[in-house]
Amino acid sequence: MKMDIYDEDDGNSSTGGSGRETPLQDYFEAFQEDGIAAIEEMKLKKKKALLEFRCMVQDAILGNYILGKPKQAAKTRQQLKDISLWGVPLLPTKGHHGTDIVLLKFLKAKDFKVHEAFKMLRKTLVWRTDFMANVEQQGELLDPDFDKIVYLNCKDKQGQPLCYNIYGPLKDKELYKKFFGTKNDCDKFLRLKVQLLEKGIKELSFKPGGPNSIVQITDLKNSPGPGHKELSLICKKSLMLTQNHYPDLINRNIIINVPFWFYLCNVMTSKFISQRNERKFVFARPSKVTKTLLRYINPENLPVEYGGLYRENDEFFPEDRVSELVVRKNTTGCIQIPVPEAGVTMIWDLTVVEWDVLYKEEFIPDDEGSYTVLLREERERKGGERIRNSFYINEPGKIVITIHNSTFNRKKVFYRFKTKPTVPMYVFCKK
Repeated sequence: MKMDIYDEDDGNSSTGGSGRETPLQDYFEAFQEDGIAAIEEMKLKKKKALLEFRCMVQDAILGNYILGKPKQAAKTRQQLKDISLWGVPLLPTKGHHGTDIVLLKFLKAKDFKVHEAFKMLRKTLVWRTDFMANVEQQGELLDPDFDKIVYLNCKDKQGQPLCYNIYGPLKDKELYKKFFGTKNDCDKFLRLKVQLLEKGIKELSFKPGGPNSIVQITDLKNSPGPGHKELSLICKKSLMLTQNHYPDLINRNIIINVPFWFYLCNVMTSKFISQRNERKFVFARPSKVTKTLLRYINPENLPVEYGGLYRENDEFFPEDRVSELVVRKNTTGCIQIPVPEAGVTMIWDLTVVEWDVLYKEEFIPDDEGSYTVLLREERERKGGERIRNSFYINEPGKIVITIHNSTFNRKKVFYRFKTKPTVPMYVFCKK
């Protein structure tokens, strides 16, 4: 279909059109202006809502009814002036940089309806007192077995803490019974989850532009099935607590290694989740785990079991630069690591997203009279592999890594390397 373009000066169509008076360019400009005006109006409404919310919270604190009915004790009134949430003072006149950020989280959760946000804030403060949600109040409820299931580890690309929920170990009957054998055990497990969430929140800055939320990763590989009602119930309770009392503090919920039965259960659970929170869920089947996680996490912060390069107590550090190579379909990629001096050990770390490539490593000396050393012979490598290798260099040369991609999809390769001074074994033998 041909579109007529009208000249602004004479009103005639540049394609011999129908003499339409409004130019097409003016139409688009007017449409753009309306869009900008709508955005500005929305920003103004949000600013007004925040201002109203600030006044409401301040009146409630000074009026001694932020936690419910006013109490007459002067000591309680003074304590309320110092009331805080996640380490951030709630009294706006204290001028803390995080107060507005915390209040905005409640406003966003309630679509900027001030009275509903205030009710949510009040219920959260009361719940925290009754549940003893603060880490300081709970004390240390450390349990080495719990650390296998839920733990904090590294941060995402935006600097947000990563909270892992690994349910595979609960397939062990004894471990499952330990945490879900009785109602008290279930309550303790829920309390431990809240405590870990609180620890993660302590890492947040609550500053404009800073990391002000957490990313949760739930791994369902080898996890107990839907017949384990206690675990399902605790997961639902945890989800509801997060939704009701930790608004906008979970930036994203990434569910990985998702079995088919989970989708059926999720249909039943989704009715308890608000539409806003539902948009934060990301699901990844086993074949797409690494690709999905690398959208949000840098490879140096993604554990090796998920296709990244992170290992605990590693020789590499987070500041060690990770390079990326893209190997296009039906092509061969080559990584060359120059080693200009002898007497050092070269270490390299490498992973290919969704592998399925031919892989080879060799050392090629600079001296043409020396022999090439085959470090890894060429063979097909499938998904789930991570490569860490090292080689002592006794003459200048280069490490050459060859990756042949015979598939119809391009492959991303992440790698890093470093040298460390090494004393050869024959020196010790001479001694």
